[in-house]
Amino acid sequence: MRARHGLQGLLRGLRRIEPAPELRAPTADSELLLRVLCHEFRTPITTLTSLTRALADEQRELSGADRRAITELVRDQAVHLQGLLRDATAGTGALAPAPQPEPAVPLAGILREAAALVPAGRRRARATRRAGACPVPAGRTRQVLVNLVENALRHGPPDGQVGLYATLRGPGLSVLVTDEGRVDDALLSALRRPAPAVGMSGLGLWIVRQLVGTDGGTLRVHRLRPRGVALEVLLPVVHPLR
Repeated sequence: MRARHGLQGLLRGLRRIEPAPELRAPTADSELLLRVLCHEFRTPITTLTSLTRALADEQRELSGADRRAITELVRDQAVHLQGLLRDATAGTGALAPAPQPEPAVPLAGILREAAALVPAGRRRARATRRAGACPVPAGRTRQVLVNLVENALRHGPPDGQVGLYATLRGPGLSVLVTDEGRVDDALLSALRRPAPAVGMSGLGLWIVRQLVGTDGGTLRVHRLRPRGVALEVLLPVVHPLR
């Protein structure tokens, strides 16, 4: 069976949206598709803006590894935008190619790309060797971690630390994205809501939950002491790539 991914995977429970007559009112499905598209276009555009700004900033010293990670993420986000445009066309009723299986890549490379979004002085990243070697679905995992890191940068303190940590925990792969914000009612509601609320609030976490769920995983929240919040992505372990 071919894996579903991108917006087609997110909207797998919705009816196919056909072109509507000119005077027909928008359906709930079409409104949700539009909101998901708006949110998912915002993330790669914001990411590309911050990454190109970092590359152009002569006062920000970047290591060779940082430059490589930024360049790779710029490329991947451009590809993601192309995929969004393709899925948007499919969502409005046009024919689209059947979704391809999601390629698997070692987690370590995706962690480096997501960490490159965080300025070096605010970044904390660590992965065990076994966790870094675990293969994960490339597009979905990248989209999940970029969304969570962007969320941490957007909602955490402006100068707060942002962390990415990966390890094997029990039967699963655990990836934590942390910031120095707090666990509040809005966050808890977004993580429990079976369907996205009206508007954009909490939509990003709903999208992350759908993507993680596609691979049989879960998304959890933890309070950190003395302060901070951690969002944990738990995925089933796949045998390491050889």
